[in-house]
Amino acid sequence: MFAYIMRRLGVLFVILFGSSFILYNLAAISGDPLEGLRTSSEPSAKQQIITLTRELDLNVPPPVRYFLWLRGILGLFVGKLDFGNARNGQAVSTLVQHAIPVTIRLVTMATVVAIILGITVGIVTALRQYSRFDYAMTFVSFLMYSLPVFWVAVLLKQYLAIRFNTFLSNPNVPIGWNIVFSCVTGIFWAGVISGNRKRVSQIFFGVALGNAALLQLLSTLNWFTHPGLGPVVLFGAGIGVAYGVTQISVGINNKAALRASQTMALLALISYYPSQYLLKHSPHVSTLLLMLLFTLLLGAGVGRIFAKIDRGPIMRTSTLTGLVLAFLMLLDKLMQTWFPYLSTDAVNGRPVPTIGQMNALLDQSDFWMSTLDTLMHLVLPTIALTLISFAGYVRFTRGTLLDVLNADYIRTARAKGLTERTVIMRHAFRNTLIPLTTIIVVDFAGIIGGAIITESVFGWVGMGTLFRQAIGSFDLNLLMAVFFITASLSVLANLIADLLYSALDPRIRVGAGK
Repeated sequence: MFAYIMRRLGVLFVILFGSSFILYNLAAISGDPLEGLRTSSEPSAKQQIITLTRELDLNVPPPVRYFLWLRGILGLFVGKLDFGNARNGQAVSTLVQHAIPVTIRLVTMATVVAIILGITVGIVTALRQYSRFDYAMTFVSFLMYSLPVFWVAVLLKQYLAIRFNTFLSNPNVPIGWNIVFSCVTGIFWAGVISGNRKRVSQIFFGVALGNAALLQLLSTLNWFTHPGLGPVVLFGAGIGVAYGVTQISVGINNKAALRASQTMALLALISYYPSQYLLKHSPHVSTLLLMLLFTLLLGAGVGRIFAKIDRGPIMRTSTLTGLVLAFLMLLDKLMQTWFPYLSTDAVNGRPVPTIGQMNALLDQSDFWMSTLDTLMHLVLPTIALTLISFAGYVRFTRGTLLDVLNADYIRTARAKGLTERTVIMRHAFRNTLIPLTTIIVVDFAGIIGGAIITESVFGWVGMGTLFRQAIGSFDLNLLMAVFFITASLSVLANLIADLLYSALDPRIRVGAGK
């Protein structure tokens, strides 16, 4: 294995060297960064040409200039990485250091959400092939996949920002909107649960009427400006989470796992007020990390108490339940911050921003206020990116799982009398992950590359913006810095994907062959 990794790393270095050499020279001969100054009539134009020529080594032929740039890159091995200077005189490394965190914050959430939702929906559509839900998700997937991201971003700005902000000034749900939204919700859940016509009709009318009543109640209670969960709602949601996580993890028939999950819901109710007190009086990232660690230990301990045999799956189930409930507690705290955030003069009653990555007028010393502000600036870009990439995961997961379900070993597992949940989760899904691994790893590697269009539409300054600026201004050092980082992550992602293959499939032993 070690020899295989070293051999692959050597090949990756050769690929990076060759590709960067070709790109550097093509970019260098494709445009003249001094063209605008050569035709300028300003008195200082000549001096600027001389200064840029010296700073950017423009008097050196591109092939030779590449090795001057490469010398700064090789300084990475001695702790002196140097990408050179941009056209404006700033160090490229400084620009990249500021852009990478912005890009990670923008794209990571969308990528994670798209992967989770896409794989989940893809599995359900494969298991319900040719059902109403399958047809609906197929239509939605192809629709989302074909939509340009800038058009989706404009629609989101109009309906989820401008109109929603206007709605919050008088948060009463109109009858027409209530009927339309309730009908759409009823259609969605009727398609998800499915069944015969009578059952589908019952689900549709039940969900639609319940949703309409709920919206009317929330509007009457002024919940949209003063949201919150509270201990009662949290406990009720915790019981639902306990049943849902248990069903997905080990099956609802596992009474020990179900009791462990229900105990976690009860413990969440007991710890509600102490947790809220701690979050209010100690608002720090370290507090959240300690609460996360405590949740993990508590979940594992509760699972171990209830488990007599097969402790691993039961501990996993209770821990997952605890993590979901901890997330709901954190969400409840953010909801409590909503009205103070809405009332500040920096927000002025319009909490969903359409541009920028933070509100400069807001007091950033308030931990929860600044956290909520960051999340609100992430809402629209995350939805835009998720809708586009979500469709690809749905279609690929569906097709891959359908191929796996037709395999002989799946029929053998069913013939042995294993439950359908065991067949799907322990046999089919694990083999579905093998081809999905490449897409997931490459998507995560592409996070640093940024989202050029999305960053431009929403006014974020990330790696995509730097790439666009580098091309527009013929800034070779900036262009090569973005390329080097993204290319390095891409080639490493392929190596990681190969290593994950061997972990997911015992038949694959990386480096075992000649």
